[in-house]
Amino acid sequence: MRIAVFGAGGVGGYFGGKLAKSGVDVSFLARGPHLTAMRDNGLLVRSVHGDFALESVQATEDPDEIGPVDYVLIAVKSDQTETAAMAAKPLLHDETVVLSLQNGVDNESKLAAIVGPERVVGGAAYIFATIEQPGVIAHTGGPAALKVGELAGGRSERVERFVEAGVSAGFAIDQTEDIKATLWSKFAFICAQAGTTAAVRLPIGEVRTSPAARELFRRVVDEVCAVARAEGVDLPNDLSDKHVAFADGLGSGDYSSLHHDLIHGKPMELEALLGEVVRRGEQTRVSTPMSEALYAVLQPWDLRNRAAL
Repeated sequence: MRIAVFGAGGVGGYFGGKLAKSGVDVSFLARGPHLTAMRDNGLLVRSVHGDFALESVQATEDPDEIGPVDYVLIAVKSDQTETAAMAAKPLLHDETVVLSLQNGVDNESKLAAIVGPERVVGGAAYIFATIEQPGVIAHTGGPAALKVGELAGGRSERVERFVEAGVSAGFAIDQTEDIKATLWSKFAFICAQAGTTAAVRLPIGEVRTSPAARELFRRVVDEVCAVARAEGVDLPNDLSDKHVAFADGLGSGDYSSLHHDLIHGKPMELEALLGEVVRRGEQTRVSTPMSEALYAVLQPWDLRNRAAL
């Protein structure tokens, strides 16, 4: 099995690193100081589940140096999806699987439009991880688990092969028969957790202990679920209760990648998260006032960060 990881940040660095550590042939596509550090010093992952290091890493910024692989893991920011898909073409052979491990619910369709829908598999990553410094990934929270599935539903051998590789690598991974519902379920949680922690600039522990902020969190989940159901996605009726309970179990100091990007002056995934909720709410005529409010509060920061690049 040969795997290319497009985007060696928190998600790609952690899961790609675990696969490489287990002996899988993994190549990372990265750039800048992070790429240089990985080439010179390998990759270090500082994890709440236990640190590990790769002394030697196959890393490049040129897909042609890697050539065709069996699986391409797309772990870039949502606004880089189409660019990554175009650049990934040298990595493809007739049976290559392109697996999205990104935030949002529209990345798979963007990938399919460029590499072909028959190649694309959906994935949901449950982890809080970032680049701490070049060559170093910090996994600070979350179960570090994946759920993967065919966009058309059901089970497949190609997904099962990847699941088996993940199990051998030592992280939790499951094949789901309804990846769309899985993606929307995660999307509902991420929009609420990311939106609230970024908007109030406080960790989830302080969000969940404030009655008003806790209700805001719940209502964002409710809105995303309503939009999903309007689009024909089957979500459980008690999903809001489950997501609030999951938030209660997170480390009290946990933030979100959206908050991390906001305070570090980086482009935010605002459009792929709350912006997408607002737009789809308008299309389906579902009211999303809480999501609209968080989107309005955070948009000036996103515009400011992008203008400063």
